[in-house]
Amino acid sequence: MVKRRTFTPEFKLQVVLDLLSARKSNAEICREHALAAPVVTAWKAQFLERAPTLFVNGQSHSAEQQRIAELERLVGRLTLELEVSKKASSIGSSRSLRSGR
Repeated sequence: MVKRRTFTPEFKLQVVLDLLSARKSNAEICREHALAAPVVTAWKAQFLERAPTLFVNGQSHSAEQQRIAELERLVGRLTLELEVSKKASSIGSSRSLRSGR
């Protein structure tokens, strides 16, 4: 069974930057690191596809992120309500035990 190599994001970034800066050709990079040309081409495509999102304003949240934040607030509120209800229930039951009911 052939074990596949894994590469760190830093390594992939360095390979793509070498390719984009024209310091080395695709063939040179492939020979140097024993990589297949389609692998390097795919890394380059992924980098170029995601590059525009690097400079997006950090304050703008996607709809999914806003929904997640809303649900987290709801979970927090419900947790607090549950704790208060449990305390009120335990106080009420302890008073009824003391009164003999």
